[in-house]
Amino acid sequence: MKSRKTILDVGAMKEQGEKITVLTAYDYPFAQLMDAAGIDIILVGDSVGSVFSGYDNTLPVTLEEMIYHTRAVVRGSQLALIVTDMPFMSYQVDARDARLNAGRLVKEGGAHAVKLEGGEHVAETIRTIVDIDIPVVGHIGLTPQSIHRMGGFRVQGRQEEQARKILADAKAVEEAGAFAMVLEGIPRDLARQVTESVSIPTIGIGAGAECDGQVLVIHDILGLCDKYSPKFVKCYADISGTISEGISNYIKEVKAGEFPTLDHSFK
Repeated sequence: MKSRKTILDVGAMKEQGEKITVLTAYDYPFAQLMDAAGIDIILVGDSVGSVFSGYDNTLPVTLEEMIYHTRAVVRGSQLALIVTDMPFMSYQVDARDARLNAGRLVKEGGAHAVKLEGGEHVAETIRTIVDIDIPVVGHIGLTPQSIHRMGGFRVQGRQEEQARKILADAKAVEEAGAFAMVLEGIPRDLARQVTESVSIPTIGIGAGAECDGQVLVIHDILGLCDKYSPKFVKCYADISGTISEGISNYIKEVKAGEFPTLDHSFK
């Protein structure tokens, strides 16, 4: 019988050169499907705000929403490591809030680890969460909770100064005790440098193939999100047309009195 992935397993995968697979999930059915397919890590991302709730960005997502979605994902998964995003303003104010909110995601949500955005300026926050035995994933480069400072969803690290800052952020996240880090929206050569310079796994999204693993949003790879189409997204199965056809056929049959039939009725 297979056992659930742990942070130790993830670290060993980098050492052994085995790529790490990560997808987002926000509900029970998708978590079940991912688990059955053999995904390594399920990320309950604050991207739920954009792809599930229809917000323009991730900033409105609340801690209660993240706890709710984490519970659903945990119930649908038996094997994957579950990592949950700490939403905007759940860790930025002070260390006490950060510890309390990370603890709620684990205690009430059932997450096995939390993820938070930022480099050197959140290193102490990472350290204080790790100090209460909650595993942390870092997130550097393009950090969606910082879109107003960055002027939108822009690739980071193309300028030499930015690249140096990202390398320093990576070392700070590692030294603070994170067991892995997401590299988002940075040039592939910079991602390779980061990956080679740290001992913990790097998970890329729009950061090239040299990272230790990759993460994408489930709705993006299934063609279910038409709000945006980043260059780094690959659609592996476009099921939006199949869903639309099913809905149209249902409407047509109900309007025509063809559904329900005797086969779908009780005596």
